[in-house]
Amino acid sequence: MEGRDMEQLLEELRRLKEKARLGGGRERIEAQHRKGKLTARERLERLLDPGSFNELGTLVTHRSTHFGLDRVKYLGDGVVAGFGRIDGRKVYVFSQDFTVMGGSLGEMHAKKIVQVINMAHRTGAPLIGMFDSGGARIQEGVASLDGFGRVFSAIVRASGVVPQLALILGPCAGGAAYAPALMDFTLMTRRISYLFITGPNVVKAATGEEVSFEELGGAEIHVSRSGVAHFIADSEDDLFQLTRLLLSYLPSNYLQEPPRLKTGDPPDRADPELDTLVPTDPMKPYDVREVILRVFDGGEFLEVHRDFAPNMVVGFARLDGHSVCVVANQPQHLAGTIDIDASDKAARFVRFCDSFNLPIITFVDVPGYLPGVDQEHGGIIRHGAKMLYAYAEASVPKITVILRKAYGGAYISMGSKSLGADIVYAWPTAEVAVMGPEGAVRILYRKELAKAEDPEKLYREKLEEYRSLFANPYRAAELGLVDDVIEPRETRARLAAALEALRTKKITLVPKKHGNIPL
Repeated sequence: MEGRDMEQLLEELRRLKEKARLGGGRERIEAQHRKGKLTARERLERLLDPGSFNELGTLVTHRSTHFGLDRVKYLGDGVVAGFGRIDGRKVYVFSQDFTVMGGSLGEMHAKKIVQVINMAHRTGAPLIGMFDSGGARIQEGVASLDGFGRVFSAIVRASGVVPQLALILGPCAGGAAYAPALMDFTLMTRRISYLFITGPNVVKAATGEEVSFEELGGAEIHVSRSGVAHFIADSEDDLFQLTRLLLSYLPSNYLQEPPRLKTGDPPDRADPELDTLVPTDPMKPYDVREVILRVFDGGEFLEVHRDFAPNMVVGFARLDGHSVCVVANQPQHLAGTIDIDASDKAARFVRFCDSFNLPIITFVDVPGYLPGVDQEHGGIIRHGAKMLYAYAEASVPKITVILRKAYGGAYISMGSKSLGADIVYAWPTAEVAVMGPEGAVRILYRKELAKAEDPEKLYREKLEEYRSLFANPYRAAELGLVDDVIEPRETRARLAAALEALRTKKITLVPKKHGNIPL
């Protein structure tokens, strides 16, 4: 029998590739567009460098025969996967295709995702997952659940080896929601992104509560209330630009350094405006972001979790072109106190930065932990311990600047010498003490004040005495807990010099399986 010629074989291949490219078909693609959403392939084209995408598993199909699946097969099985480049750097990607059975995850769909996660892990390249799925493919039963488990396991194995970014670009429901939660950063888009374990219908059936998709698991909820999402964007294109920006601060893996950029901002630049930015009155608030923007390169700061636990500010900046992590108390919110959410936010960020060798620079202005029954019963002890653990565990260069208040246990948790800070600077406005002067005096001199003829006069005298002793940075400097008291205007130059001095820091850790962070 005479075989087919090459042209026929190529024609068949092109036909199959075109069928795979159409996913669930033109009608479903149009339906996706009517919802204001891009398709899986359009998203990859917008995110990656032009012409850099190489697809894997293009012709994969499911092998289930139940519930009519033997009569319906889609090439690619509802997910587009492969590798490409962002700003010339290699990345591995997968993009769920909602036009194919609602992007539901089945056995082979999961197998494709696991393949690119493993390849990212083994080759040391970042992983980006685009989620747009109704969840488990019910028709495949437990095989679908096993697929989820395999995806989760692969994400965990790659954790701390390569950065993993989750882009939520549609629904991400049920067990599927745990994949983004296991990754390093979750990015969502207003009006099209939804993350929840049980949908509105299930909630109503179980509890009688009426709730919309947006109210239950929309982007706004997750960036501000739950803290599940780290970033929010107004459109998919904005989200892709944000993803590229975030990656620019990160190394490709835990053995590499992130790209160093020429910012044109002299490392020894002084800024006299810093001298008067922080009020000397400890009761007056200010925006700590103004300090951050003035200290780092080009006034640029990529804030993480901006709308969640706003009393703590975390994010990425550059110093002399090098990526650094920034953690700071925010006096504008809750007076900069540390609460449950702020503890979780800071601890998770510090651990990420330590995983990928990013130096941690901490700005301190903290009066203590947020008091209250809700905080105590909610486990502020357990949550606050996460932050202590994260800082103590981190072996990257750690530099701390005490701007103003540094009181009590909260002072310890904010990158103190006790937790392994390499260098601690303080501004002249710094107050390093067990507690604020007002409270301390009333406790220390309780009996004298009760007996005094003029308790108010005695209180003022003792307050001034306490301030001169402890409400300043000099006692801590005498004890070596502050390495130097510096003029605010020279903060950038001192940090840049310290960062350069610490760049080759190495710590040999005691061999063990792993510690037990108080989760």
